[in-house]
Amino acid sequence: MTSVDLVVVGAGIVGLAHAWHAVQRGLSVAVVERDEHAAGASVRNFGHGCFTAQDGVAFSYAMAARAEWLTLAREAGFWLRESGTLVVAREVDELAVLEEFAEVRDVELLNNSTHGSFNNPTRGSFNDRTTGHAEQPARRSVGLFNNPTTGLFNNPSILGAAFLPLDIRVNPREAVHAIAGLLNDRGVTFHWSTNVLTVEPGLVRTSRGEIRCRAAVVAVGHNVDRFFPEIAEKREIQRCRLRMLRVAHGGVIDPAVLTGFSMLRYDAFARCPSIEKVRERLTNDHPELVEAGLNLMFTQLPDGSLTIGDTHHYSRTVDPYRSEDLDDLVLTETARLLGVPSLRVLERWRGIYASAPEPFLTATPAPLTRAVSVTSGIGMTTALGLAPAVLDDLLQEM
Repeated sequence: MTSVDLVVVGAGIVGLAHAWHAVQRGLSVAVVERDEHAAGASVRNFGHGCFTAQDGVAFSYAMAARAEWLTLAREAGFWLRESGTLVVAREVDELAVLEEFAEVRDVELLNNSTHGSFNNPTRGSFNDRTTGHAEQPARRSVGLFNNPTTGLFNNPSILGAAFLPLDIRVNPREAVHAIAGLLNDRGVTFHWSTNVLTVEPGLVRTSRGEIRCRAAVVAVGHNVDRFFPEIAEKREIQRCRLRMLRVAHGGVIDPAVLTGFSMLRYDAFARCPSIEKVRERLTNDHPELVEAGLNLMFTQLPDGSLTIGDTHHYSRTVDPYRSEDLDDLVLTETARLLGVPSLRVLERWRGIYASAPEPFLTATPAPLTRAVSVTSGIGMTTALGLAPAVLDDLLQEM
């Protein structure tokens, strides 16, 4: 039997975030993961740190997480781009949302020179005018429009855009694994391919034996109901099924790219009065896409291919069957955004994350035990900021 200060159940980004901050506090840590490496939502996403578009406590967590991502990329040696996010507008109501968004946060409004859409482009430091939190932009967006290498911005349907300079991109296929490697080097013990059977105060029983601990964090994403069904029911946790694809692309598109559909899904845009006009138009013009919860966006992987998507369906148990119709719609809309006739699919996959009315689950199922999940699809963006708050609370009890 081994003994540590903290056992973390789950080696996704939420679990690793807790392990990382626990090590920073000088605690001994063991991580227990049922698979031989992380294989869930933490590796099946866009690799997009979408900090700017969060709101409320998620914004605070996101901004704290940004600094941790930069530190981890430097120390673990994984690929990270401070390339920002470009939110493109293809309709006048979307332009109005972006102009209103610039009143909420200091972002850069970009004209498409064909249209000259924004009369007063804004530049400057990132600032949440509610919290007063300010950071200098990571870097400026230069030459995004009318750049023949992008394969996007010559599209005449794009009227303008907002550039969000603090957002980042990582390769989700390597980042979490690199963080685990760094933690292993820092003394964290990993128990891979190990199932957790029970979590009790001071004791975690696994398929490979018992681990004594002072405290435990259970960070198993959408599987929280497997451990604590009553908590899951009370918090109305469901599984959100995502449909995503990787497609070939020949150009370079450095920032992550969001669209009007994305505005409906990120909380900070809800501050913009014109968002309801966007919602009404998209619902009338594309009811099947709104019904499918489309977030039309993409990010570029280091090999040049694009991760595109994504659609969202919610249920407590995921339906195993999938229709090609939604993938066809996503491919059609992405091709139209890129201004190309078609796209060649390289990979398809399904992602699953926990979803609930509240964006974060932090519960105490037993003394010295925390169940933690990001229940809003923004784990990569916020987990490294959420974990310190959870540990600060837990340490007061230890």
